[in-house]
Amino acid sequence: MIDLQLAQLIVNGIALGCIIALASVGLTLTCGILRLSNFAHGDLLTLGAYLALLGNSMGLNIWLAIALAIVGTVLISLVTEKLIWAPMRDRRADSTTLIIISIGLALFIRNGLIFIWGGGNQTYDLPVQPALDFWGLKVKTYSLVVVVLTAIATVGLHFLLQKTKIGKAMRAVADDTDLALVTGINVNRVVIWTWVIAAGLTALGGGMYGLLEAVRPNMGWFLILPMFASVILGGIGNPYGAIAGSLIVGLAQEVSTYWLPTEYKLAVALLMVIVVLLIRPQGLFKGTA
Repeated sequence: MIDLQLAQLIVNGIALGCIIALASVGLTLTCGILRLSNFAHGDLLTLGAYLALLGNSMGLNIWLAIALAIVGTVLISLVTEKLIWAPMRDRRADSTTLIIISIGLALFIRNGLIFIWGGGNQTYDLPVQPALDFWGLKVKTYSLVVVVLTAIATVGLHFLLQKTKIGKAMRAVADDTDLALVTGINVNRVVIWTWVIAAGLTALGGGMYGLLEAVRPNMGWFLILPMFASVILGGIGNPYGAIAGSLIVGLAQEVSTYWLPTEYKLAVALLMVIVVLLIRPQGLFKGTA
């Protein structure tokens, strides 16, 4: 019979993996379509959590607050696209320059949040929800909510990518930007939609992370390495691979604490990236980059 503590860690790992999955899908889309390794992506997750906190503190229902946080995060992402990323693409900035800029943007967002809300931990104003008991296994109600919402978002993403015109255009641009231009695809429109989807899913992940953990300025920064690990593990540019990679990374991080101190969770994620790069550099699934 499986150890109860280990089973609890598996449940926690699935919930964490779902949150990482939402953000990792956004990150892999920006990597695959925009050719941008965005180190500010984790801070977009944090921004989504804080905007949800703002709405909730103003008396809004938490789900409405998260919905408005998604809208706010998308708008801010579109502003950064207009002011930063589009000019950099026009100047054909190299990948190193883009990475440095993204790190600077991450620091700007994080310190802006600290300036407004301070550096302490904060929580949503929510009614206490008793944990569900399954034969001695304690499952948080909000953990189930996270899993269900992630499943719904995944189905919606699949429909968008496979069945809609913009989804097909996004896949074409990810495969070959020049060929997409030749065939008449509006690449600028694809770029806008990429930011909308990436920022929206990431903000949703941030809002749901706030349901499980305290909201703090560095929450997204601590998740950026697991995000990149998931993207690399699943194949860069492959959203389905990013979801699978996220669940693997989330489970590995949480289950590792059964044998190792919690301080080593990030090391486990990095070790997985190193092993995958050594054995299968393209990731477990086919990517676009």
